[in-house]
Amino acid sequence: MTVPNTAKPVTFETADRVRVLPPYVFARLDELKTKAREQGLDLIDLGMGNPDGPTPAPVIEAAQAALADASNHGYPPFEGTANFRKAITDWYYRRYGVNLDANNEALPLLGSKEGLAHLAIAYLNPGDTVLVPSPAYPAHFRGPLIAGAKVHSLTLTAENNWLIDLSAIPEDVARRAKILYFNYPSNPTAATAPREFFEEVVKFAQHYEIMLVHDLCYAELAFDGYQPTSLLEIPGGKDIGVEFHTLSKTYNMAGWRVGFVVGNSQIIQGLRTLKTNLDYGLFSALQTAAETALSLPDTYLTEVQNRYCTRRDFLIDGFAKLGWDVPKTRATMYLWVPCPVGMGSTDFALSVLEQTGVVMTPGNAFGEGGEGYVRVSLIADCDRLGEALSRLEKAGIRYDMQAPAAV
Repeated sequence: MTVPNTAKPVTFETADRVRVLPPYVFARLDELKTKAREQGLDLIDLGMGNPDGPTPAPVIEAAQAALADASNHGYPPFEGTANFRKAITDWYYRRYGVNLDANNEALPLLGSKEGLAHLAIAYLNPGDTVLVPSPAYPAHFRGPLIAGAKVHSLTLTAENNWLIDLSAIPEDVARRAKILYFNYPSNPTAATAPREFFEEVVKFAQHYEIMLVHDLCYAELAFDGYQPTSLLEIPGGKDIGVEFHTLSKTYNMAGWRVGFVVGNSQIIQGLRTLKTNLDYGLFSALQTAAETALSLPDTYLTEVQNRYCTRRDFLIDGFAKLGWDVPKTRATMYLWVPCPVGMGSTDFALSVLEQTGVVMTPGNAFGEGGEGYVRVSLIADCDRLGEALSRLEKAGIRYDMQAPAAV
């Protein structure tokens, strides 16, 4: 058969599951940051949750030794190495007194984001209902959207301390719901939840037979003596849910892409089955390095906590001088800062970027419930944070601004 040479442009349409996704604000921010740098602007990037500083030396040394070991160069086991799974379950027992079976209640991931999204694909059919707070970490609602599920947003408010109001969920929605995603300590709001809240969530999920997916990625970034709660330490929590964690934040390993999920073995098996069809698991050398990270002494953890706590206090004090009343957070590496009256999240964040070179993330990147706020990351030392505050002051950017600045 002779194929005619039409030489006309060909258009390839993405699948519906891609078209339904809202714009990824972080990607848009990257474009604007690149443009600003090309124009010679000295950026102070407090937008991403990307920890500054190096990965701990013992972790790097363990990775280097593992790289030199040829036995690590082949495909890793789908379920992860036995040693890393044991390190995960040992960490949970040490931190929360939770006993986990390393053989079937722990699964390494290529970062927690991958696992959160793939769990939705593994368990949600098109049209299923999933409960997701708003604002929320984007993977909590983007994964279900990719799976074709219907996301029922649970709008969070400052008045309720950014906690989910279970009583506000309509009865018919609760009966249809298949999964509830939640995250305390929270990204982006930095809110924490008392143990009593977790107990109520477990009772709610048991009553309506809803799978619980708890994101505990900020478990170790806690301050002032506060100890976050694990879903799995709540009676009945492991019977109905799983918990995700990452080494990105505490151990400065964001680019290493190491995470894990623990909890209900049946839920984990479903995720594992999907992943065996999508990837070959986490490079064994990285798992060896991750074992070392989870075994670091508490003195390292204390240093990390003190670093973020100092930055938190410094930035909150600085914002106060500019008219902001930002509550003192008890965990995470973020501040959740209200926009000046009359300014939307995107307009305010872009105005600050253009006028000062300081990057903040607009709250609506985390869902409609985040409108009216920006997230500020504590990922620079106090000298750099002081420079950011100085630039805001010189540009006349205050909470009590009378009119929005031009963008």
